Amino acid sequence: MARSGRRSGGGGLRLAAIAFLAPIFILVAALGTRTGLWSYETGHDVLTARIGVVLGTMGVLAAVALLVSAFRRRASLWLAALALAVSAMTLGGLGWHMTRLGAGPPDDISTDLAEIPGFGVLESRRRGSDGGATGGVEACPGAVPAMTQMAPESAVWALQEAGFSVQGGVSVGRAAGTHTGFWFGTVHDAVIRIRPGRTDVRVAARDGRPHGGEACELATRISAALRGVG
Repeated sequence: MARSGRRSGGGGLRLAAIAFLAPIFILVAALGTRTGLWSYETGHDVLTARIGVVLGTMGVLAAVALLVSAFRRRASLWLAALALAVSAMTLGGLGWHMTRLGAGPPDDISTDLAEIPGFGVLESRRRGSDGGATGGVEACPGAVPAMTQMAPESAVWALQEAGFSVQGGVSVGRAAGTHTGFWFGTVHDAVIRIRPGRTDVRVAARDGRPHGGEACELATRISAALRGVG
């Protein structure tokens, strides 16, 4: 009987380990991408979107099996309940993330669609980043121009306030910066174009891929900061 109990306990720990494997694996995949250990395609598309989903599904099944086993053996349910909660949240979070990627506005947003600002000093870094059409205020309601000629210092402040690092020299008519996301290190470029009576903003993902409307969020932050100053 003692041996049977030990075997059951060991099996429970193995099931719990499987349930907790997916979130740990995805965390490593994300941070490895963030630090440059592997590419976004490897870290996100392969490790997270493919292997992570498989591990997440296995985790939910393992957690359910652990819960059933705990009921049968009248063992403590806290580990089984925790495993089920973590694995379900992991798989649900992956599903939400993958749905969000394709559901958001374009990851190229400009406050001026008639004369879309170029990225200037950042163009050389944006190799093969043409991801399609540029969206405006209809796709991203917060992306509106500041109807004034901003000072270059204000443009720099707005970029930094939105989490961008300023790139290249700042001129009377232009300021540019880059933003690096935390989890997968997704890079977005931004340019602020300053003209008499109007200051425009453009933000786009450097890889030209959809990222769930992140460009819209960043453009909205910059736009709000500019209009707050103006």
